[in-house]
Amino acid sequence: MDKKIGFIGCGNMGKAILGGIIASGLVSAGQIWVYTPTQEKVDALREQFGINGAQSAQEVAQIADIVFAAVKPNIMLKMLTDIASSLSKDSLVISVAAGITLDQLAMALGHDRKIIRAMPNTPALVNAGMTSVTPNALVTPEDTADAVNLFRGFGQAEVISEEMIHPVVGVSGSAPAYVFMFIEAMADAAVLGGMPRAQAYKFAAQAVMGSARMVMETGEHPGVLKDMVCSPGGTTIEAVRVLEQKGLRSAVIEAMEQCMAKSRQMSKS
Repeated sequence: MDKKIGFIGCGNMGKAILGGIIASGLVSAGQIWVYTPTQEKVDALREQFGINGAQSAQEVAQIADIVFAAVKPNIMLKMLTDIASSLSKDSLVISVAAGITLDQLAMALGHDRKIIRAMPNTPALVNAGMTSVTPNALVTPEDTADAVNLFRGFGQAEVISEEMIHPVVGVSGSAPAYVFMFIEAMADAAVLGGMPRAQAYKFAAQAVMGSARMVMETGEHPGVLKDMVCSPGGTTIEAVRVLEQKGLRSAVIEAMEQCMAKSRQMSKS
């Protein structure tokens, strides 16, 4: 990709995106400029990745063709207002701030700007992220393809409409927390059965990771894959019976409904 990439802010998620982009080979470190208010952090990123450090957010906006806005949501709109006049008319701004709508972003940057609202999740930190990509009407198909390819440098990415953001929050953005709880609960049960805790976490986490890969790689319905494990009269179907009796499915669905409702509420505030 023959474009200059800029980062304004580079916390855990920004660093995951930065590392993924470089590892993917789509752009070289020399095509990337980074600004954070902490010079020591810029120096550390330059040392680790070989990127260019910038002296200000405005400098990044002037240089980069694609600007990742990766600051905290509470300062995002002010930062975008500050850099708006430094962007070129063809600049693409990608926001990774949760809860900030395309309309709010356009109010800060100008309604003539190309803007993408993206939502990665924390497994991006281990190159296994899932990112939603939501472009505004001014973003070209080529720009959208570039953004999707950049996010696929550290996992999977899909284009979604903005009204689907709330389901994305429930099924992807917040979902790692539910999965961690499930892993922890399975490990606790293994410990109850006598397994050392460190080993229990490894067995539980690997089972979740392997099962997820089976869903992704086989294309089979999850119910079909579940049935493959459930031998007649066996141990697995007994566990499944208890999970159904205790309401695992309804608990997950209700929790996600509440998560989506909270997301809608936050986007209106």
